[in-house]
Amino acid sequence: MDSRCMIPVIKSPKDYQAYRISPQDTNRLAIVFDPVIADASLTFCVEIFDEGGKTPPNRHQIAVEMFFILKGEGEAICDGKTVPIRSGDSLLVPPTGIHEIRNTGMGRLYALCFMVPNEDFAELIRSGTPVELDEDDLRVLSRTDALVTC
Repeated sequence: MDSRCMIPVIKSPKDYQAYRISPQDTNRLAIVFDPVIADASLTFCVEIFDEGGKTPPNRHQIAVEMFFILKGEGEAICDGKTVPIRSGDSLLVPPTGIHEIRNTGMGRLYALCFMVPNEDFAELIRSGTPVELDEDDLRVLSRTDALVTC
């Protein structure tokens, strides 16, 4: 058993760095943990799709990509198969599957995105243009949008 004690890394939405990979992209990725922070080959981010937004079709040679839909609705396409997705749904994309996510709902679509191993995903994200998370994003990520006031 390893006897060293490691202090966990804790971040909040205001700490996330967000990027738009290409200027024409209609989605943004906010990195939560990456190989540098986690000291492991993984990337965990929040993917935010503008209304009507989508990822370009893409594939990974060895990585598994997983999504958990936080808010909104859309569709996931993998190897020509399309399925509807909405809040609470999970999606697992196997290696080599050509896939994309589309926001088909009203408002933004928010998804947690995990890629294991990293397969240069964090580096691709960081090579894009830095963008700010706005008040709506921070409300969703802090879950203050779910608070009920009396």
